[in-house]
Amino acid sequence: MAGNGPGQGPDHGDDGGNGLGVATRTRTRTKQPTPYRVLMLNDDYTPMEFVVLCLQRFFRMSMDDATRVMLHVHQRGVGVCGIFSYEVAETKVAQVIDFARANQHPLQCTLEKA
Repeated sequence: MAGNGPGQGPDHGDDGGNGLGVATRTRTRTKQPTPYRVLMLNDDYTPMEFVVLCLQRFFRMSMDDATRVMLHVHQRGVGVCGIFSYEVAETKVAQVIDFARANQHPLQCTLEKA
C-alpha cells in the first residue's frame, strides 16, 4: 500500500503535512511609454498650403483639422500636431523636416514631453 506519509511522496516538506501549499501569482504591469508632443513652428516663408499638406500626410488630419492647426501655428507661433510615443514622435519630426527640405521650405518641427 502506497501513501504520502513522511518521506513517501512529493507532499513531504514544510507544508505541515496537510498536502497544501501556497500559490502566488505575480502580476506584471506594463509601464505606459512617456508621451511626447510633436510641435510645428511658424516661419515667414513656408506656404500655408504646404503646412496643411504636411499635417494631412504625416499626421493623418482631415482638411478642416489641418487648416485649424495651421492657422493656430500661424497666429500663435507654435502648434501641437499630435501626441505619440518617443519613437513615433521622433520619426514624424524627421519625416516633416525631410519633406520640407526636399521641397525647399524652412519648416521646423520638434518634440517635447507631454
